Order: sequence, then C-alpha cells, then structure tokens
Amino acid sequence: MSFSRIACSLAIISSLAACANLAPERVVEQTASSTDRSASNALRNKQRALAFYGEFFNRHDLSAAERYIAPAYIQHNPRVANGRDAFVAAFTAIFARYPQRHSTIHAAIAEGDLVALHVHTVTDSNDIGMAIVDIFRFDNAGNIVEHWDVMQPVPATTASGNGMFK
Repeated sequence: MSFSRIACSLAIISSLAACANLAPERVVEQTASSTDRSASNALRNKQRALAFYGEFFNRHDLSAAERYIAPAYIQHNPRVANGRDAFVAAFTAIFARYPQRHSTIHAAIAEGDLVALHVHTVTDSNDIGMAIVDIFRFDNAGNIVEHWDVMQPVPATTASGNGMFK
C-alpha cells in the first residue's frame, strides 16, 4: 500500500472518530413496548377516523365533531377555517345544501399519529362525485388535531380505463 493511500485511510479513520464524538451520548432505542403502543395507537386512530366519518359525514351528526375533533383543530383545506367550531359551521351549510351527501371509504391507512382515508363522496344519487384523500393527525388522547385533504372530481372516463377506486 502506498504512503498516500495509508495517509488517506488514516484521515478517513480520524474523521470517523471525530464524527463519533458528535453523536448523541444516549441513543434512544425503540423497544417492543413502544412499538406495540405505536401500533395500538395507530389502530385506535384508524378506528376513530372511520367512526368519525360514519357519524359526521354519513349520518350528518354534527355533534360527532365534539367527540372526535380537538377544539384547536388545525385545518389545511383552504375553504374551511381553523377550529372545531369553524369546521362544524362549514359542514352545517354543506349538509343543508346537500342533504343526501354520502361518503364511501375505500381504504384506510394508519401509521403513528396519522390516518389517511381514500373516499368517494357524492352529493346525491345523480352525482358522479369526488375522489378524496383525507389525512388526519391525532393527539395522544385519540382526538383529531389536524387535517389535510386532496380532492378531484371523478371523471366519466379515464385514459387508462382504470377507475378512481379499486
């Protein structure tokens, strides 16, 4: 091995040793119990998201917001203001305008404090509907504290021939 290669190898080793000194003194390892708790919370959050959707969006039970949404709820939909009360006010108007509004959940995915729902929402039996992905963030108590959504009209046809759902 040439002197330059040895010098280079020593420089790399020295750099790695210096980086090791920058590492945190205590590494927090994820234990089986914390993994189980996280999985348990994810399942609980998914069940709560599904229950909320059924009660609020399908039965139009506005009181469901009090059972599932934190008062200081953060909203990322540009048409709805922050806060549980603002959310209820927005949907009070929507449900009055579309009393037959109904949603079908095609998929529910949960990881940690996030739940994503793939939803088909229609306003009445003649409506082709909207394809929606709702993303909810839950707090440790299982309340919805934040929401994002992505929506698009369901097209009559698609270039691929594949529908929006399954």
